[in-house]
Amino acid sequence: MTCTNADQPTSPDPGRGSFRALRVRNFRIFASANLVSLTGTWMQRIGQDWLVLQLSDDSGIALGLITALQFGPSLLLSMYGGVLADRYDKRRVLLLTQALMGVLALVLALLVATDVVALWHVFALAGGLGAVAAIDAPVRQAFVSEMVGPQLLTNAVSLNSTIFNGARLIGPSLAGLLIGASSGDTAPAFFVNAASFAFTIAALTWMRASELRRSEPVGRKKGQLREGLRYTWAHPDLVLAMALAFVIGTFGFNYQVTIALMAREQFDLGAQAFGLLSTTFAIGSLTGALLSTRRSVRPRQRFLVVSAVVFGLLTVVSGLMPGYVSFAVLLVPTGAAALIFSVANNSFVQLGADPQMRGRVMALYFMCFMGGTPLGAPLIGWISEHLGAPWGLILGGAVCVVAGVGAGIWLARGRRVRLEAGLTPPRLRLRVGAPGTRVPSAPLRAAQEAAAEQGSGHQTVGR
Repeated sequence: MTCTNADQPTSPDPGRGSFRALRVRNFRIFASANLVSLTGTWMQRIGQDWLVLQLSDDSGIALGLITALQFGPSLLLSMYGGVLADRYDKRRVLLLTQALMGVLALVLALLVATDVVALWHVFALAGGLGAVAAIDAPVRQAFVSEMVGPQLLTNAVSLNSTIFNGARLIGPSLAGLLIGASSGDTAPAFFVNAASFAFTIAALTWMRASELRRSEPVGRKKGQLREGLRYTWAHPDLVLAMALAFVIGTFGFNYQVTIALMAREQFDLGAQAFGLLSTTFAIGSLTGALLSTRRSVRPRQRFLVVSAVVFGLLTVVSGLMPGYVSFAVLLVPTGAAALIFSVANNSFVQLGADPQMRGRVMALYFMCFMGGTPLGAPLIGWISEHLGAPWGLILGGAVCVVAGVGAGIWLARGRRVRLEAGLTPPRLRLRVGAPGTRVPSAPLRAAQEAAAEQGSGHQTVGR
């Protein structure tokens, strides 16, 4: 059964609390399975990178190519994933994508276990996983709103980020222990990841379809990709959020490259130190995600601007740290700032899109946020190699600051702007225009338009 706006299931009072979205049974089941599945995904990434180094004689180029194959398909396929999300039952699409990714992980595990794996196998399967993930991501993001509704969407997005970063802490450690216990054999990590997809498939199967808040499916017709682009371009608030996502994602979110280079080149330390630095950044990211769970409404545009500038400044300062310990300490607030911006931007875009367009809008968002990674990571790596590892952080962070300031100037056109700072409690607040000005969410816009149409009808009758 498809629920329209008129017959949506009644939403109970969401209440308060950082974990309030987990009171929704469907989301609680999905989130629990997602933690298991994402842990397996991180194990796969560590095992895959280790396998590439084994097969390529420690080739950095091969490792970079794997990263490009994982994220590159989002540039080509994410919008098609968004069309599928708007056109078909999202739960059934996710059942298909999760099954395909499980099969691809299983094939890699069998190739390694039977000792017939070659480097081109790893490249081909990584590209296949990247292609399916490019379809899966916008569908999965749009599906969150169907599980929890608009009132809990911001909290659910924050909890998803918390789960992602929790798995990011657990998965690499488990992969390292498993690979070490297997004398360098990566097959067990791939087997675990293949099995982890069964949990998500089971969760999707056990959901109560009657409790989903499904949007009216969009009929099949030509020009739906262009329609999604036109819709986004017609909403300046979405354009601002996606422009920030592209710049921050391309030049700021390259810590898998910059942390490794700082550990190896700047501090002349080994893999263990690199692992500890990655852990401190993940701890900060988890903290930022948990802080974001307290938000219950759509973020303001100026919050996106301030959070982008703060993240950029922290990235610059982290590149200026003279020692390993000071760098590790600063990675915690930097990781927190990164996730606060990411969660706020994601929530802002989802709550600003109409339900029938949400899949395509989120696909475009992911193209902006993740699609720049194959371009930004090699560029930041080249800068770090030729100018020194700290400059990858300094210049990347500086670009983020400039983008945030530019977005603030664009937002403040013709308005009075002031910057407020406080010490107790510590805060930095950008005031643009009248206090309390907020870009309405999609449901609120729809209600305002309906009220305006009704008022216009009454005036016509009165005449």
